[in-house]
Amino acid sequence: MSSTREALAAAKRVVVKVGSSALTTAGDGLDVARLDALVDAIAERVSRGTQIVLVSSGAIGAGLAPLALGKRPRDLATQQAAASVGQLALAHAYAESFGRFSLTVGQVLLTSDDVVRRSHYRNAQNTFTRLLALGAVPVVNENDTVATEEIRFGDNDRLAALVAHLIGADGLVLLSDVDGLYDGDPRDGATRKIAEVADESDVDGITVGMSSSGLGTGGMVSKLAAARTAAGAGIPVLLAAASEAARALTTAEVGTAFVAADSRLSARRFWLGYAAGASGRLHLDDGAVAAVVRRRRSLLAAGITGIDGDFQAGDVVDLVDLRQRTVARGVVAFDAHELPDLIGRSSHDLPAEQRREVVHADDLVPLRP
Repeated sequence: MSSTREALAAAKRVVVKVGSSALTTAGDGLDVARLDALVDAIAERVSRGTQIVLVSSGAIGAGLAPLALGKRPRDLATQQAAASVGQLALAHAYAESFGRFSLTVGQVLLTSDDVVRRSHYRNAQNTFTRLLALGAVPVVNENDTVATEEIRFGDNDRLAALVAHLIGADGLVLLSDVDGLYDGDPRDGATRKIAEVADESDVDGITVGMSSSGLGTGGMVSKLAAARTAAGAGIPVLLAAASEAARALTTAEVGTAFVAADSRLSARRFWLGYAAGASGRLHLDDGAVAAVVRRRRSLLAAGITGIDGDFQAGDVVDLVDLRQRTVARGVVAFDAHELPDLIGRSSHDLPAEQRREVVHADDLVPLRP
């Protein structure tokens, strides 16, 4: 067994994420038998001394049948209505199921604001710490009843990756209706399941699609992005089928494992790279990309070819290469209206008061494009 799978099997604090399609059906709503099977696996791991935070989708799916909705609604208001009904059913089902093992459940509903704003981030961190210390199992979901298009996470896979770093987890397990990452559509018999992802070359050229269940917002795209986010921040990840939850949480010998980076990002750098919202974009030439990503240097005006957005000094911006890929994020030191006269110019050609880094290396986080 690989060292990554051994680390996941031995982890003392784990975030488990389960998708809507693993818990609900469009016609019948919440599938209690599936939920109980998941809880059985989690309770077994908890009994061996592991602290687990469960990030659970399914609130909207659980609300469809009671509201006589045949499929997941597309408009936000109806989604929020379904979530307000389904969240009660989901929370009640988890409380009853974990109660079979005398485990207490604590519900935590988050919006992206709770992770983007540093004060909210700290409050959420303290809540998780206390719940786990008291022996409860936090069950997390995006707060679908109040989240708007501007502040919603978009999928619970990303939320799980953010929570994993927020609580200092030793591992992240993503459970869905697919048993791992494939080098193509898994419904095609010619595709191959990838046992382990050690670096970016292992996923080069892989095409993944969205969920076909009609119940969730994610799919393999969001799972791969979440796995890369967590692994890049130093957290080992396992992607497996929800039906194999028991093995995923014991031996970790199923699914696809993602090898964690050698060092874990600090809370501030993780927030900057993956949680904070970007207010604009800076377009970089190849030389600037090499300096920022490979040599971890500050971004100077000479390497910028263009800007997008209406940002102010102190805002977070994306740094993009010539192929329009986001290669880094950072805190910009100039207002947007100041930069057009500076970009492409050497520091020696600028007035003394403007001879500073556009994004300082200490406020910059390279990302995997």
